[in-house]
Amino acid sequence: MARNKKDWEQHTLKPSIERFGESSDHFTTDSGLEIDAVYSVEDTDQTSASYIENLGFPGEYPYTRGVQPSMYRGRLWTMRQYSGYSTAKDTNERFKYLLEQGQTGLSVAFDLPTQIGYDSDHPFSNGEVGKVGVPISSLEDMEILLDSIPLDQVSTSMTINSTASILLCLYIAAAKRQGIAQDKLSGTLQNDILKEYIARGTYSYPPIPSMKLVVDIFKYCSDNIPRWNSISISGYHMREAGATAVQELAFTFSNAIAYVDSAIKAGLDVDDFAPRISFFFVSQNNLLEEVAKFRAARRIWAKIMSERFKAKNPRSIALRFHTQTAGVTLTAQQPDNNVVRSTIQGLAAVLGGTQSLHVNSKDEALSLPTEESAQLSLRTQQIIAHETGVTDVVDPLGGSYYIENLTDRLETAAFAEINKIDDLGGAVAAIEQGYQMREIGESAYKHQIEIDSEERIVVGVNQYVTETPPIAGLLKVDTDAVAEQIDRLKRLRERRDNQAVATMLSDLRTIAATDANTVPAILKCIENYCTLGEISQVFREVFGEQTEIASI
Repeated sequence: MARNKKDWEQHTLKPSIERFGESSDHFTTDSGLEIDAVYSVEDTDQTSASYIENLGFPGEYPYTRGVQPSMYRGRLWTMRQYSGYSTAKDTNERFKYLLEQGQTGLSVAFDLPTQIGYDSDHPFSNGEVGKVGVPISSLEDMEILLDSIPLDQVSTSMTINSTASILLCLYIAAAKRQGIAQDKLSGTLQNDILKEYIARGTYSYPPIPSMKLVVDIFKYCSDNIPRWNSISISGYHMREAGATAVQELAFTFSNAIAYVDSAIKAGLDVDDFAPRISFFFVSQNNLLEEVAKFRAARRIWAKIMSERFKAKNPRSIALRFHTQTAGVTLTAQQPDNNVVRSTIQGLAAVLGGTQSLHVNSKDEALSLPTEESAQLSLRTQQIIAHETGVTDVVDPLGGSYYIENLTDRLETAAFAEINKIDDLGGAVAAIEQGYQMREIGESAYKHQIEIDSEERIVVGVNQYVTETPPIAGLLKVDTDAVAEQIDRLKRLRERRDNQAVATMLSDLRTIAATDANTVPAILKCIENYCTLGEISQVFREVFGEQTEIASI
């Protein structure tokens, strides 16, 4: 009998390979980390003090095993299906339907014009209104979107960045119309502009003034909305663009470092705002690497906040994150296969200890999800929660030789990449040099080559291909609804107090040119029915407009 791993490899594994062979001479994770055939106690150094210190217990530094001592034994993650399309009225009906089906939080998808600061009737908005999310041009739209939804009982996540401060004020004003004070609101604003320059592209202004708008939100939320997460720093979109798991971790936390640095330079104490920082990660197909990634992420953030920024509040150090399954893995071919993919990805997020989860729908490679496919995605979360048993124990895979080894190696590789970005002058300087975009582009190219050569198998795409009949009943945006949205916006402009609108926009223009916080002035604009496009135009005039990202 083998006494250790080396003996086993020499006397048992090697003869087996010689007899039966292996499908590859080496195996790697999606991030390129080498994978041994088996892992044992030697690979985790379980007897060392450093191992025990790194692993810890759930709810204790460095939070490798979870941010809460009891995790899902005490409270399940928030089931937050991402929704938004057509009109505010249609999206409101979808929200109510999902809440009736057991969803426990809202997640709002905005259309492209809303994301980049144009009203629905702007020429640039033509053909995009209501296509990939809900159009929100005014307080009237937001009131319709949130009609009859108890905002003091339901938390809301808003995926919005360039226009984040405007949407936050729209939400605050709509809640006020319902009689709900802003200090009773809970939710999350994505507000992560740096990843837009890296991977997504829905930016409006140059990086430096955009960072000021981010910090303005930090300040305002710290003083006025204590239950609101002022930023959700996203690795999701960079991973969707082709980043590896290591790059997702490294680029996300480098961006986080930049935000924290900016807030501190603006005069905030780290423990005044850091407890409301949250994160947004993807869950990809490689189940065990993803689980290890989430565990490594908690440890990395704990070390950054405690060692680099000297945070004292445990809530500043404990990483909380939302997870969405991987849209980029969904295929138009054999779309039923997407149910399997998203289930595995959702399971990985839960095994990794997420605080909030969205599971993609099977038809999203072809259209926005139908009501039926959105329900199935919610049911997927509920089955994981109630029928699998994985919520019965905290950190179910903790102690796995392979998981612990992979967690350690992902952490080490991510910190090495963070150090590279530090050497380039930090995340903003690296963006200006095109570093992150170049690295992601190379990873995406390598991934596609593996698919084209069939080194990487995608079921139904490059192997196991069958003729798939088209799906009937795909969701389509009603063109009449777009016309109605534009007409309603026109009527709003006619009946509002346009003198007050001009005054509020002028005041905002003055404040934006100073170091003063812009959020209170934006809120006054919103309450006087200034539109999102009008407010964004003020910022374009003051800050300038970012027309292209750094060249690759």
